[in-house]
Amino acid sequence: MQLASPPAPEDLSSARETDHAMSSLEPTRAQKRAGQRERAAAVSVAKAKEPLDRNSRLLYQTIRRALWAACRLWFRIDVRNRENIPAQGAFVLAPIHRSNLDFALVSCVTERHMRYMAKNSLWHVAPVFSRFFTALGGFPVDRNKADLDALRIAQSIVDAGEPLVMFPEGARQSGPVIKPCFDGPAYLAGRAGIPIVPLGIGGSERAMPKGAWIIRPRRISLVIGTPIAPPPRTEKGRVPRSAVREVTAQLSEEIQILFDEAQAVAGS
Repeated sequence: MQLASPPAPEDLSSARETDHAMSSLEPTRAQKRAGQRERAAAVSVAKAKEPLDRNSRLLYQTIRRALWAACRLWFRIDVRNRENIPAQGAFVLAPIHRSNLDFALVSCVTERHMRYMAKNSLWHVAPVFSRFFTALGGFPVDRNKADLDALRIAQSIVDAGEPLVMFPEGARQSGPVIKPCFDGPAYLAGRAGIPIVPLGIGGSERAMPKGAWIIRPRRISLVIGTPIAPPPRTEKGRVPRSAVREVTAQLSEEIQILFDEAQAVAGS
C-alpha cells in the first residue's frame, strides 16, 4: 500500500495565500449591511412611485393623531390660519426648516395625507426605517445633485392631486433669517399649475436645535400663509426661469414674515 506523501512547506504556504486571497474577496459584515441598506432603499424608491395603499394611509393617520396629541401636551402647539390649506387638490407646502421636529410638526396643519421629500440619507439608516418612511408617504432626494428621479416622483404625486411638503431652504438651517431658497417648489408648482402654501414654524429650534438629541418642552407656533399662485406658463407650455425666480423670491419673503410672526407667538 502506497501512502501519500505529506505536502511540502511551499505547498502549504501557497494554500494559505490562496485562502487569504479568497477570503479577502468575500464581503465583510459592514459591506453586507451596506448592501442590505442599498437594496432596501432601492425598493423604497420604487414603491414611492406607486399610489399609497390603504394600510399606508391608515398608518399615517394613526401617527398623525398621536403626534397632534403629543404636540398639544408637550409644546402647547398653536396652529393659525388653517383656512389657507386647500381642502382638496394638490399643493406644495413650503415651511421654514430649523429643526428635525419640523417633519412631524407640519402634519399638524391638516388632516390630509401629506407626502414628504426628504434627504436620501434617511433611507440608508436601516432597512426597517426606509420601509417605514416610505409607508408614511416619504421619498428620498439626493441634495448633492439635480435628482431627476425625485422630481418625477414629486410630479406624479401632485398629478394625483396629493399635497407635497418641500423645504425651500433645502437642508435644516439655523437663526432668525431665512436662507436663500431653492427654485424647486416654484418650478414644480409651475409645471403642475398648483399653489404654494408658505408656512412659518416658531419655537422648533428652541425645542430641538441642530445637534440636540433631547426634545425640550417649548411652546411652538405654526402660521400658515396665503397660497401663492404658481409661475405662469408660456404659450408653448414652458415655465420661464425668470418667472420661477420671481415666485421663489416672493415665497422667501412670505416665509420670513410668517416665521417672524410664529416666533413672536411662540415667544422665541
